[in-house]
Amino acid sequence: MNQWNEWYQRIEPYLSAEEQQRLLQLTRTSWSAPVLPNRASLARYIDHTALYAEITPSAIERLCQEAQEWGTYSICINSQYVPLAHTRLGDAVQIAAVVGFPLGAMATPAKAYEAQWCVDQGAQELDMVIAIGYLKAGAYDAVLADLRAVRAAAPSPVILKVILETGLLTTDEKGIAALLSVAAGADFVKTSTGFGHGGATVEDVALLRDTVGATVGVKASGGIHSWQEALDLVAAGANRLGMSKTGVVLGRED
Repeated sequence: MNQWNEWYQRIEPYLSAEEQQRLLQLTRTSWSAPVLPNRASLARYIDHTALYAEITPSAIERLCQEAQEWGTYSICINSQYVPLAHTRLGDAVQIAAVVGFPLGAMATPAKAYEAQWCVDQGAQELDMVIAIGYLKAGAYDAVLADLRAVRAAAPSPVILKVILETGLLTTDEKGIAALLSVAAGADFVKTSTGFGHGGATVEDVALLRDTVGATVGVKASGGIHSWQEALDLVAAGANRLGMSKTGVVLGRED
């Protein structure tokens, strides 16, 4: 609790009254991990993901088909493919699009435009990368401005997940990033892009869950390759899992 208070005090001067209340009202009870007796139940936690540069339209169509067949919660794709996925899926599976991906270093107006465009094209969820450089510099006003702009461009009921890229952050930076994200109205905090800076760890998921409490989402993403890894991350506090090896984890392919 002392650590949480220290993080809050460091960012409090930059928060509006509404943002302060959003943090102070967090329900910080212990995480009660769900029982997932089979792979079908785990599938409802999964964002089935295809984000590499070489992903083709036909690969996106296959991703959509797999998501429907396997019962995943959503697909997670680059913004250019949102119209194709929406045509293919309609409302059968949620569509999550990445924003400012994978660096988080795009100009804020560009991030906000991408967010709004994705929603206009049929995305129901957005996974945005936080402004990592500003965060590490302690420029919390700039981080908040970036987060606020994307949230304003894509207001609720659009689900906003903020990717923190935990592999690049200290413990203090992880906690502060999570609080800044929730203060600005994020629905989830997410560990990683999966692009070269380490993936989801049980320790990071537990830290994020302890920081944001029981009512804010925690998404573990990056390097999830097995059923047991997935279960361990859910036990630690994840209520969404991003993975490209969905078929392997669900036992649908070798």
